[in-house]
Parts: sequence; C-alpha cells; structure tokens
Amino acid sequence: MEFAQKYALFYHQLITNGGYKLILEGLGTTLLLAILALCIGIIVGTLVAIALTYKNPSLLHRILCAFLKAYVGFFRGTPIVVQLLFIYFVILPAFGLKGVSALIVAVAIFGLNSGAYVSEIVRSGILSVDRGQDEAARALGLSARASMRYIVFPQALKNALPALCNEFITLLKETSVANYITVHDLTYAFKSIGGANYEYMFPYFFLALSYLLLVICASYLVRIYEKRLRASDTY
Repeated sequence: MEFAQKYALFYHQLITNGGYKLILEGLGTTLLLAILALCIGIIVGTLVAIALTYKNPSLLHRILCAFLKAYVGFFRGTPIVVQLLFIYFVILPAFGLKGVSALIVAVAIFGLNSGAYVSEIVRSGILSVDRGQDEAARALGLSARASMRYIVFPQALKNALPALCNEFITLLKETSVANYITVHDLTYAFKSIGGANYEYMFPYFFLALSYLLLVICASYLVRIYEKRLRASDTY
C-alpha cells in the first residue's frame, strides 16, 4: 500500500470517523491511571518504608517486615505485564471477582507496583538522614515514633521528592500495557484506529509520538520543580 494511501486511511479514521475522540478519552485515562497509581504508590511505599526502617524487636513486627519484603520482592521482581495478567485473569476469577472494572484493577496493580519502588526510594531517603539527628531527638526526650515523624521523615521526604517525580514519568510509560486487560487507554485508542483498516503504520507512529510528548512535558515540570527545590536549599 502506498504511503499516501496509508495516511489517507489514518486521516479518514482519525477525523471523519471520530477517532480523535478515542484518543482524547485514552489520554485522559492514561493520565488518570498514572496519577492515581502514583498517589497509591506514595501512600503504600511510605508506610512500607517506615515499617521496614522502624526498629522494633517484637515478633509481630518481624512477621510484618517479612511479608512486606515479600511484597516488594514480588512487584519489583516480575514484569508489570505479568502482574496485570496474573492478577486480572488468575487471582480475581479464583475469588469470583470477574466483574471488577479493568480500570480499577489497573489502578490498584500499578499503585502496588509503584508502592514497591517508592518504598525503596523513601527508605533510601530515610537512611540518607544523618543518624545523629535521630539520636539528638531521642536525647531530648522524643520517642522513636515522634523522632521519625517530626525529625527524620520530613527531611527524608524532601530528599526523595525528585525521585518520586521521576516515578510519575516511569508510570506514564508503563501504563501503555494496561490495554492488555482491556483498559481504554492511549495505546488502546491508537490500536483501535489501526484495527479499523488493519493499517498500523501511522497509528503506532503517533502513539510513540504521543508518549514522547507526555514524557517531555512531565520531565520539563520535574526540572522546574527540582530547580525550585535547589533554590530553597540556598537560603
């Protein structure tokens, strides 16, 4: 098929048949999925990091830490596509939950996946805080929990924020596999446009371009934030 014919088919499907509506819907779903997953990831990852760094000799805490390490190991050690397919097509049907929305499942899985990575980011941030500050807080009468809450964690969070912003960029790209469980994201939209005529050259080209532009915009915002963060450190 000639290049011009391929473009004409793509243009016809995109404009005349209203394919752009699918793209706008897919773009919104992709951004929503990435934002919600990051929010879940930050909450889960922060709790996991605090639990793993909190010193407590009790048996219950050791069991909890073992479970959390297994969770982190699973989500960091397996591809996100495998996690989506395994949980959506194996775990949920086994518990009789076939009717759950694919988008809700994707948000939960991407959030848990992000939480595993965020936990390591936050844990590194906690460990980067000078131990003497915790010891000074304890010497002043603060409990271990209060020292973590008021002294260590705020500094750790500030150290980890740039990496957390970059986690959002990673999520933007990783959400492209959500269509494996029928989520109507950006990838699904372009695949549907290409599938109408079985011609995927231009749809996949613009799909790649769309993700590239999203990542460039997100990276630009992250750089602006990092500059402001560095500027605040000079005062």
